[in-house]
Amino acid sequence: MKVVGINSSPREKGNTYLMMSRVMGHMEKKGISTEIIHIGGKDIKGCRACDTCRKLRNETCILDDGLNALIPKLKEADGLILGAPTYYADVPAEMKAFIDRAGRVSGANGRFLNRKIGAAVIAVRRGGGIHAFDTINHFFLISGIIVPGSTYWNLGVGREIGEVLDDAEGMATMDHLAENFIWLLEKTGGGLGG
Repeated sequence: MKVVGINSSPREKGNTYLMMSRVMGHMEKKGISTEIIHIGGKDIKGCRACDTCRKLRNETCILDDGLNALIPKLKEADGLILGAPTYYADVPAEMKAFIDRAGRVSGANGRFLNRKIGAAVIAVRRGGGIHAFDTINHFFLISGIIVPGSTYWNLGVGREIGEVLDDAEGMATMDHLAENFIWLLEKTGGGLGG
């Protein structure tokens, strides 16, 4: 089984990464392969609604900015962890571009994200994290991705790098999220297929 994480924070090893690593560390202990891919600060462009992905149906986007290299990893993965810091009560532009384009390419090519397992992980300084959390969950739900719950919203509070690790409730939430994600992977044999 494999879980791929997409980290949209411009701080490659910042709070978002630390929370994603916490969740994925539990998975690795259970023998699940994990990979975190950093897209924060990269020039991932927004969807142009050109519909070329629907016309060609070749599992790619016409924009060649690095997203296409992620598509095979998304297809192969049994689960996805999408991580984001909170920017003006939402996800950074790179995550939104990823969501729009990966979702569109999946939808144009047999809905290859359907029935994978997915979780959002959000770093927040103070407020607005719930909206960012909802943005990712809306992507999951419209894509047919199955979302496991936790004991609270998947948020970690902290501004400076490492501060989220002092958020005891946030870290407990990450631990419980990992337990539920792993349980669901095991019950489904690594996702339910497309």
